[in-house]
Amino acid sequence: MDGARRVRLVLIRHGESTWNAEGRIQGQLGPGLSGRGRDQAATVARWLRDHHPRVGAVAVSDLPRVTETAAAYLDLAPSAVVTDPRLREIDNGDWSGRTTAEVAAAYPEQIAAIRRGEDLPRGGGETFAQLTARVDDALRELAGRLVAEPVALVFTHGGPIRVAVAAALGLPAGGHALLEPPGNCSVTELSVLVGPDGTTLARRLAGYNHDPLGRAEPSTALAEPTAADDDVAAARRTA
Repeated sequence: MDGARRVRLVLIRHGESTWNAEGRIQGQLGPGLSGRGRDQAATVARWLRDHHPRVGAVAVSDLPRVTETAAAYLDLAPSAVVTDPRLREIDNGDWSGRTTAEVAAAYPEQIAAIRRGEDLPRGGGETFAQLTARVDDALRELAGRLVAEPVALVFTHGGPIRVAVAAALGLPAGGHALLEPPGNCSVTELSVLVGPDGTTLARRLAGYNHDPLGRAEPSTALAEPTAADDDVAAARRTA
């Protein structure tokens, strides 16, 4: 297509946080990285510097576990940063800070509805439809700004990564639940076709849940659809 350009969005999930290690639901609350998380951030920072030596933009969620992860990369490769609250994790409302077992015991009807596929506001916070809309807006704007250097690094969370990939794959509403949850400091890449006016014309998944930390082989994107794949039932892995 005349005037269209191909850009790449590299999505990085944050390192292990203290609440990750404790099995607590985080959402938009929670502390920064654990000691293990800081080691993970340092490792992925070196990987990003070596595999993406030239980047056109760095976008970061404003939550501590993400800003600390991004800081490890920025120490190695100083760059201009766009801090974007739209890249935050889903808002889990008053479920944040509780363990999954505590939430399951306190809200059995809501958990049952979520497992049936209903998109309820988690703990009075957000639905996944709301998360999808704000993340989609942020990534479209970011892709449209990439001109001279067609690669952007996006430091974010498991939920935003899954909904962005679901959109790129053309999955229906709720399709994020079919995706294997991204690991801490995993790397996912989207290839985006951008029109002359900066609008997103098409997206495809270029790589999902790659593990620069050497823990395992990169996973496939799609997992068996079970209730455990929901963020509430698998908060340690996804929030």
